Amino acid sequence: MRERLKELEERYEELTRQLMDPSLAADGRRYQQVARAQAELRPLVEHAREGDRLEREAAEARQVLAEAEDPELRELAEEEVARLGRERERWEAEMRRLLIPKDPNDEKSVLVEIRAGTGGEEAALFAADLLRMYTRYAERKGWRVELMGATPTELGGFKEVVVQLSGRGAYSHLKYESGVHRVQRVPVTESGGRIHTSTATVAVLPEAEEVDVAIDPEDLRIDIYRSSGHGGQSVNTTDSAVRITHLPTGLVVTCQDERSQLKNKEKALRVLRARLLDRARQEQALQVAESRKSQVGTGERSERIRTYNFPQGRVSDHRIGLTLYRLEAVLDGDLDELVEAVRTDDQARRLQEVRM
Repeated sequence: MRERLKELEERYEELTRQLMDPSLAADGRRYQQVARAQAELRPLVEHAREGDRLEREAAEARQVLAEAEDPELRELAEEEVARLGRERERWEAEMRRLLIPKDPNDEKSVLVEIRAGTGGEEAALFAADLLRMYTRYAERKGWRVELMGATPTELGGFKEVVVQLSGRGAYSHLKYESGVHRVQRVPVTESGGRIHTSTATVAVLPEAEEVDVAIDPEDLRIDIYRSSGHGGQSVNTTDSAVRITHLPTGLVVTCQDERSQLKNKEKALRVLRARLLDRARQEQALQVAESRKSQVGTGERSERIRTYNFPQGRVSDHRIGLTLYRLEAVLDGDLDELVEAVRTDDQARRLQEVRM
């Protein structure tokens, strides 16, 4: 443990020296990477130095206890040793938390992609319900909401919708929402009053900056076409819709929500960067964490993570066995209890893997 902390402190000092090098400022991308790495290490290094202080004070208190002949001085020394012992326990608990591998994307904004699954029009309506739920949650957090693209249906649902939620820490709150969401209710299209089960898939992607994903313009094919709305009606009279194909991966992103071709292109590139970053993260996870596929928060989109049961007014998170009987509040964006329960469970699992 001591050697590990020493290595981390040496790494922190090296990064600090690099930031003081004037030549680094000329390379904006590299400077951001170094600054981010140094900032991530700072809390851990400062806490390690606090541990060194506690160790010195404890050694001094034990020496006083061993040498003291006066009863009152011995009593004070015993109290000091006990106090420092308690502080050391708290220090170790916090150090274990700090040593949990950090997700470098936690502080980022997110793109939330919602797609209707099984259930036809009812699944599309459920996708619209999920969009409203995440939008209201973002509003409660004070995050900015921006629609990036959508494929609406005749009854007000969505076959697919992408929304950006911009706010510090958005990804750390919402990254566990990726997966299959299931709804059980009587659809508006059901005349017999029977309960149907439908699904929608949610993908939460950290927003990728240019420093995260470098895209070679030569790898892009950009097609411009006329936007079309409901029933094939033209939403404007210019060719402003944009389709971007990333040739090396085959990923395709379209955007037609803005009247400006330039704005549609900018939005499409933001979505493409996020998808490329997510793709790279998934490939890395398969390579270095194959044994952790069953862990909460892996983001496996084939997993059924949550059920929204309207007849019983309940929401059940299947990963942690939590059921809440306040469905209406949850769908209105009151997600804190669900989000924090999954985050806490994930952190507990990660703490078990940290060795002091």
